[in-house]
Amino acid sequence: MDHDEDWILLTDPDVGGLELQRVIGALRSSRLSAGTRVEDFEAEFAARHGRTYAIATASGTLGMWLALRALGIGPGDEVIACSYGWHQTAHAILLAGATPDFAEIDYWSGCISPLAVAERIKPATRAIIGNNCNGHPAAWKALRELADSRGIVLIEDSTEAIGSRYMGKPVGSFGDLSVFDFSQPGALCCGEGGMVLTDDPQLATELRYLRAHRLADRTSVSIGSRVPLQAGMSDLTAALGLAQLERLDEILARRKRVEGFYRDEMQSFEGIKPPYLGPDVDEVHWMLYVVHLGARFSASSRAQIVDDLEADLIEAAPFSALLHQQFAYQPLGEAHNCKRGCLKNTERIGDRSLALPFYGQMDADEVRFLVKTLKDACTNVGAGAAIYL
Repeated sequence: MDHDEDWILLTDPDVGGLELQRVIGALRSSRLSAGTRVEDFEAEFAARHGRTYAIATASGTLGMWLALRALGIGPGDEVIACSYGWHQTAHAILLAGATPDFAEIDYWSGCISPLAVAERIKPATRAIIGNNCNGHPAAWKALRELADSRGIVLIEDSTEAIGSRYMGKPVGSFGDLSVFDFSQPGALCCGEGGMVLTDDPQLATELRYLRAHRLADRTSVSIGSRVPLQAGMSDLTAALGLAQLERLDEILARRKRVEGFYRDEMQSFEGIKPPYLGPDVDEVHWMLYVVHLGARFSASSRAQIVDDLEADLIEAAPFSALLHQQFAYQPLGEAHNCKRGCLKNTERIGDRSLALPFYGQMDADEVRFLVKTLKDACTNVGAGAAIYL
């Protein structure tokens, strides 16, 4: 839908003069692709997360696909993943020709449950994709121990959680491979783009090989032994990413300030619960402000609330279109939890989670108006006002 300046939008990238300056500099250079800015972005992103290698990609989905290909995962292999979330990097499992096997989430964090993962591991299981749900880190200690004990790869999907910290380390530190996405509504937003982190030199070399032809490969006859994608990042995107990364602490601080506005205003709701912070979690930077509607609400009443908010020029949306209910996954059936009723916690949360506007440029008056309007909308659907963060 088209929105004018009166709308309170779901997302609005925090972009300023530095970003404009860096992008103009890239436009004026002799390289819009295969230049040095991508390498600079990779080096700085890896350093920030304490990782040895970073490989920039055109999107988080392509980054995950490259990760699976670099691991040799394909037809006949299974990958345990989460159905609940905003970015659909798990689509890469199907793109790689492997089979997704969906595990239940932790009810409180929304992240994949280590206990549920343990129950799903089979001889065909090659990897686990853990998710940092809407900024909340997964239980990486337990997932790491499980992956190591069973001899399978742990992949960290950090597309929703840049800046969050677990056991003293930033998300992106815990997987054998960690994947980020830089599209909206992420805090570090480049329009599109992604990054894969690893400490394994062989995986890093293979990721770069599979990502795209290098200029140095133009005369090589062996490059076609494993056909690469055209999945690299442009220097324009990298220029924007470098500026956003330089400002990331400022961007996250502005978003924390808005989180405080919400925390103050949400106290007016009956039965409100404080935001959940799991064991060993040091800091959460939310991707969106998500509320979990109470048991009196349904998916249809949530849709009515979205419509009511839209009437007041407030953009809101369901937080997640559950993957295991999407048509592309239905042929996998109950054996891989790809049927409604298989994942009760996932569906319970997924049917009632509502994403509200969240970005650093929001002010206290906008949040106050939004929360009042939400409270009225909850009452209008006949379910009362109780919601749960």
